[in-house]
Amino acid sequence: MNKFNKNTLLLSLALLTGLAFSCKKYEHYIDGGVKEAKFDGTILQYLQAKPLHFDTLTQVIKLAGMESTFSSDNITFFAPTDPTINRAIRTLNKELRSTGKDTVNKLSDVKPAVWKTALSLYIFKGTNRLKDYSQVDTLALNTYKGQGYISYNGAPMNIGVVYNDAVTNAGTANEVRVKYAGYRQLMISYITDLSRPQAFWINAPVASSDINPTNGIVHALKMEKHSFGFNSTYFNSIAIENGIGN
Repeated sequence: MNKFNKNTLLLSLALLTGLAFSCKKYEHYIDGGVKEAKFDGTILQYLQAKPLHFDTLTQVIKLAGMESTFSSDNITFFAPTDPTINRAIRTLNKELRSTGKDTVNKLSDVKPAVWKTALSLYIFKGTNRLKDYSQVDTLALNTYKGQGYISYNGAPMNIGVVYNDAVTNAGTANEVRVKYAGYRQLMISYITDLSRPQAFWINAPVASSDINPTNGIVHALKMEKHSFGFNSTYFNSIAIENGIGN
């Protein structure tokens, strides 16, 4: 990977995160762990093997003309789940309707260049597991600032591991909290303002980390709140700029 802020801290603990999703088809992600980290196939084949989570994503990869990237290149991929792409389309359509423009009815209505630009935000050269990333604390960035990386489309991003607190008897008079002693959770952040690189991040926590196909590493993002492309204003602007439909 291309680093622009080196930090030598390596993590030794695997990700254990508690998630709660109401939709049954996403139960695979409830504990945030990976039962079988190894996958005997490429990253693209892994995504295709999980249609309940990544069917829309694999369509986007095809529309972007990036199938060879996910089949041959040695990469780390922060995989956005299908609901995050659907959320981005809904937001785009809302803006299109408000200005009297035709809306997106199918994924191919968005131009390939747009899909490629947005998709490349989640791709990084080389392979990095959770243990390879530095600690990040968005409330203490001067001390725990994560690590800077350049994505496939040249965008500066921050990647780090959140050390959660260990809490017992939460919400009671006997609550005990130990700082940074809880579970570790990988997080990727979009830097919106390069003149203020530690401000206004758009954060995307990882649900399942260290999935290991033959040509790289996959970290599956949480579906909650995240919208494909990180910044809906940015995604909408490039989609509209490139034109909707044929």
